Amino acid sequence: MPESTAGPSASPPPRGDARAEQRRRTQARILAAATELFVATGYERTTIRAVAQAAGVDAGLVMHYFGSKQALFEQVTRGGQLPPAPSGPPAQVAEQVLAQLAGSLETEPVRSLAMLRSMLTHPETAQAFGDGATRFRAQLAAALPAPDADVRAALISAIIMGVVLDRHLLKSGGLDAASPEEIITLLRPILHTLTTPGSPPADHDF
Repeated sequence: MPESTAGPSASPPPRGDARAEQRRRTQARILAAATELFVATGYERTTIRAVAQAAGVDAGLVMHYFGSKQALFEQVTRGGQLPPAPSGPPAQVAEQVLAQLAGSLETEPVRSLAMLRSMLTHPETAQAFGDGATRFRAQLAAALPAPDADVRAALISAIIMGVVLDRHLLKSGGLDAASPEEIITLLRPILHTLTTPGSPPADHDF
């Protein structure tokens, strides 16, 4: 009587696929560790050795995968895009800006935070961040129907940057303890004032 044969069994994945998956996981672990360190200590104070230790790998492996600290930093900070250009009447522009800020308050914008932490000691980062801020202000100014739109846009940009910096990096005990809803509610009249053209306040005699 012929011997019965077992049905087909699932074969293990090829060894090449397993190695590729392990490589992806290791790279992701290194990138996550680098992101935390760049946000916490900035570019200058972050070392390849510290990243390797945080990721649980050898420093040589970090260099093998990313090549240099600069290349690793670019991996952390690349891919950031400007938010959609605001448009519509002044009240709508204000609400669009507030909605974008609310997202940054709810979730740490790690790319921006890494750049903010690093820009004082890393000229390339300062240049990249400055270019992005200039483009954002230009988009915002173009949406404001006011003769002093550039100044208004610069003030709005400064407010947003200051709020994000204080909440996520400085953590002085004020904004980091407040809810995003509370912050947005308090900022709403300020943003509406800045986006709405009007007559300058009258001079007062004191």
